[in-house]
Amino acid sequence: MLFTNKKKKRGNDSIISSDDLFKEKSSNANNTDEIETELSILPDWLDSVEQEYVLRFLNNENKPLKPNQISLSGIELKKDDEDNLIVTAFIRSSLDKAIQFDSAPLVLIGPNGERLASKEFDLSDLGELPPRSSRPWHFLFSPKDVFSTSIPEDEWQLAFEIKKEQSLDLPVSWKQNLTDDEKNNLKELIANVPPPKSGVVNFVGLHAKKKKTGELHIILLIRNGTDKNINIESLPLIIKDATGEIIVSKGCKLENFEVKANTSKPWSLIIPKAFLHKEQPDLSSWKAYPLKQ
Repeated sequence: MLFTNKKKKRGNDSIISSDDLFKEKSSNANNTDEIETELSILPDWLDSVEQEYVLRFLNNENKPLKPNQISLSGIELKKDDEDNLIVTAFIRSSLDKAIQFDSAPLVLIGPNGERLASKEFDLSDLGELPPRSSRPWHFLFSPKDVFSTSIPEDEWQLAFEIKKEQSLDLPVSWKQNLTDDEKNNLKELIANVPPPKSGVVNFVGLHAKKKKTGELHIILLIRNGTDKNINIESLPLIIKDATGEIIVSKGCKLENFEVKANTSKPWSLIIPKAFLHKEQPDLSSWKAYPLKQ
């Protein structure tokens, strides 16, 4: 365990509404009472009685929360022998009921608001967090999760990264050619399809039709689940039909194709007959994805 016995928190606090985190509306949202959170430590989590004393001292230094808030209160961060960054923080809840976490994207933020690291964490081992409680936990960022070579010891912040809803990014030509109903149908589709996982780019097939000339016309939604704009210049594409057979395996070139952060952008392409691996594909259902290289 990397937790030390220093009686000072090295990180700052981040606070988020439980409504935003769990997508549930709270019944006492207008309550402004201040709520203290009681320390809750899992069995066998500590190495010594001294560490429990320090944690109780640090938890007592935490500021009260308002109703229906979840907080991450930074304790310290260190690197281990494998260059992993381990952040220790209190997970605090002011809710009147016990809660359990599944997985959540977290971001480590520097003193000036810069992103230092991010990762999707499985928090199921955290167990059930009792009502109005505060539980210490270790969060491990591997070297690939860290963006900066300079990690400050103080004034950093660990925070939940609430994923923005996917929005539709229509190229100008599509805006000009689609009817209002077609645009609304696309927006509705994006709203109803589960969003891509944080940091993931994936495809949703919209339309596929084989023409009499033998060409395959398809329309895809390219969905950017990252918080950065991406530019795609080439795309090795795999398309499978309803039988699971590969009907297309082809590298496609794109020009000035940018997909903005947390948006879905349609893309249409024509596959010449010569590139089809199957003369009569079953297009009652199909899927497309990039070939990993």
